Amino acid sequence: MKVDGGITFDLAQSGQSAREAEAAGYDGVWSAETSHDPFLNLLLAAEATERIDLGTSIAVAFARSPMTTAVTANDLQAFSGGRFILGLGSQIKPHITKRFSMPWSHPAARMREFVLAMRAIWDSWHNDSKLDFKGDFYTHTLMTPFFNHSWSSPVSAS
Repeated sequence: MKVDGGITFDLAQSGQSAREAEAAGYDGVWSAETSHDPFLNLLLAAEATERIDLGTSIAVAFARSPMTTAVTANDLQAFSGGRFILGLGSQIKPHITKRFSMPWSHPAARMREFVLAMRAIWDSWHNDSKLDFKGDFYTHTLMTPFFNHSWSSPVSAS
């Protein structure tokens, strides 16, 4: 059984918070997207720790594009040495449309496509495949060499 905990949103204390969780025997620490970005404190936690998993619980998918999320997740996965876990959630319509000013429709189908689009993006970076994702909600068809993340990274498209 794995035992996980939360991490502070105080960026000045994030590394220490994660280090203490690791020393106490926790298997992972999680960051939720509430009043703060869920990724920044995990970067600091990755730098301060060696073995614990680091994850979002959750990052709001529909406030972002699959490309921006894929870039951030790839960077965290590479920097943490493969310990990052991307947890995504849809949030509810009023938050997506009124707080984030993003479109809302068909959350289950949109989430499925969001994940498939990210996998196609990662595949293009790590397997040098042509980016040609066309869905009902997202289209990603341009990946020039300047923007390709094909350097060594533990992210897998599977």
